[in-house]
Amino acid sequence: MNARVPAAVPEAERSQAVRAQLALREMILAGELPAGSRIAELAVVERIGVSRTPIRAALMRLEQEGLLEKLPGGGFAVRTFSERDVADAIELRGTLEGLAARLAAERGVAAHLLDEARECLAGIDTVLAQPRLDDDAFSAYVELNQRFHALLADMAGSPLVARELARVVNLPFASPSAFVVVQANSAQARDMLIVAQDQHREVIDAIERREGARAEALMRQHSRLARRNLREAVQDHGGLPLQSCITARPPRGFTVARSAPQNPPPRRQSP
Repeated sequence: MNARVPAAVPEAERSQAVRAQLALREMILAGELPAGSRIAELAVVERIGVSRTPIRAALMRLEQEGLLEKLPGGGFAVRTFSERDVADAIELRGTLEGLAARLAAERGVAAHLLDEARECLAGIDTVLAQPRLDDDAFSAYVELNQRFHALLADMAGSPLVARELARVVNLPFASPSAFVVVQANSAQARDMLIVAQDQHREVIDAIERREGARAEALMRQHSRLARRNLREAVQDHGGLPLQSCITARPPRGFTVARSAPQNPPPRRQSP
């Protein structure tokens, strides 16, 4: 897994793309964009308030995360998934990242990877030193957090584990960067990220001390914190509690085109 995050895109454009990703994830998670709905790009541009280029980048990113699927005739449609799918995907990521952390601790890690991890964490500290995170700051956090998790996969020294982790983060909301708008803008957002950052530091400490069981437990706990924060963020925002995105209605003034007609699956109840 490549630990480097491309930086060729201008910072303002990256920030807008992250903003669009946050908004689209939240709309999907809350059921505002129902499963099977074809995303109308212009409608998304008008609703979110960013230009088409970052919207397209966001749509491609959400396809990689398993939230959207490409349509044969062009464009994207919302995939169908349930609360259990989301919970299982995040839990699976935690299991694999826990394994990666344990292997890293047991096998030892090259000094340059530990140095890169510390540099990454120092960057996150700088971001979190701000009293409130604006779009640019949260975008920076997302990139640094993504880089840290990629470095963790590299530390395991296992192409097999890295390959499976790369597959898992393409499941709905399993990506370490799969935040939603309310997580970026709420008063509790910075506190939540500070707790996550403390876990980042603890797992690096465990790896350096060759404490495999502790490193594994920390990463599993880290993913469960992400799951809980996602659930609470949507519930506090008045959205559906990680409901399946099947029959929810789009918000007023926002229309979505339907993909090819099909018999809709029955609505599933949250477990």
